[in-house]
Amino acid sequence: MVAYFSHPDCGRHDTGWRHPEHVGRLRAIARALRTDVELFTTIDQIEGRHATPEELAIVHDPAYIAHVRQTVERTDGLARLDADTVVSPGSWDAATAAAGCLLDAVDYSLDALAVRSFSAVRPPGHHALHDRAMGFCLFSNIALAARYARTHHGLDRVLIADWDVHHGNGTQELVEHDPGIHFVSMHQWPWYPGTGAATDRGPHSTVWNVPMPAGLPAAAYRDAFLHAVDAATAGFTPQLVLLSAGFDSLLGDPLGGFTLEIDDVTTLTRELVARATVWCGGRLISALEGGYAPERTAQACIAHLQALRAA
Repeated sequence: MVAYFSHPDCGRHDTGWRHPEHVGRLRAIARALRTDVELFTTIDQIEGRHATPEELAIVHDPAYIAHVRQTVERTDGLARLDADTVVSPGSWDAATAAAGCLLDAVDYSLDALAVRSFSAVRPPGHHALHDRAMGFCLFSNIALAARYARTHHGLDRVLIADWDVHHGNGTQELVEHDPGIHFVSMHQWPWYPGTGAATDRGPHSTVWNVPMPAGLPAAAYRDAFLHAVDAATAGFTPQLVLLSAGFDSLLGDPLGGFTLEIDDVTTLTRELVARATVWCGGRLISALEGGYAPERTAQACIAHLQALRAA
């Protein structure tokens, strides 16, 4: 069974309609899913739970967690945690729901209730650092899921892959000291946030950064990403695969210069599913990161879900 995790509180994270990461992204995904009747009726749609502060502290500084909560509780409009990262009165519930969906996805996958899943959540997570917000992100959903799989389920080997157009700098910071987690990030270079050099392998050489120039043929990005995934798993067989599914890597996204099309999302998803099937019984969990052309992002999410279901 393939599951679609979401939570209505993710829509309460109000950033303002002029902000690239606005609620229209999730609304477009929900509309697209409802119009695909076959997909809508053949996947398990699950409302995730809220992560607790104690769970968030698996990867984040408790003082930072408290700061986010207090900032949200004190604002009656919009407030900023950094130049790009906006919070509103609903942001605490949204962020804990986003993280909780990923924790539920891990539990469902490892308990064989839903081996593969996609979480349509916001705010995104892969820029969030141990003790501060960054790049639209409050808490690191995917890094938390990886560490949760290690600490609560006792997994020895977890792979995180990230095809967002921006480097997953927060994810890298939060997992690079754990030799049981390998991390692959393909991203535009030079580009925000300015990290992710190919020579940056982390303290245990468990990081594979794949910086790529903008404007290459889509096949160049597909091949580079899959080559890095294969390099990261040589002699390291994952027991769980986590994917930061950033659809700002699509051609025409306002915040990126990659050229992937919807068919490339299908191809990459199928390739990852095929590898996960060999490695770990097909256990693959993905979560929404970037993607700032809402209708196109929604089309990509549907193609991604269809490819997850097809295996």
